[in-house]
Amino acid sequence: MLLSALAGRRVVAGVLGAGAIGGAMLFGALPSAMADDPALNPPNCTAADLAGVAAGVSASTSAYLFTHPDVNYFFTSLEGLPRDEVRGQVTDYLDKNPQTKADLTGIRQPLVDLKNRCGTAPAPAIP
Repeated sequence: MLLSALAGRRVVAGVLGAGAIGGAMLFGALPSAMADDPALNPPNCTAADLAGVAAGVSASTSAYLFTHPDVNYFFTSLEGLPRDEVRGQVTDYLDKNPQTKADLTGIRQPLVDLKNRCGTAPAPAIP
């Protein structure tokens, strides 16, 4: 049962973390020359900033799911479904549960704010 709960949390993280992944992909969109020149980078828009915001969003999402067992059960029940089916079921669920949608959107807002503030920023150099 623990494995199923873990897999369910991974589904939630995948669904809710799409913005984080998209942001991380955007962070790699600029030429590496910008990564080498800190003067060209917006302040507070580093990989560390993204990781910190993403960690906060993940922790808040976890707390929300633990305190909303019905929502937690829904996301856990998506385990093993194809990605397209998960996307459709999540959209339907959130459309039928506007308060949950508003809550989860609010939890994710710091990632949206980071993307809006930073636009695209360089990814860290990986040796």
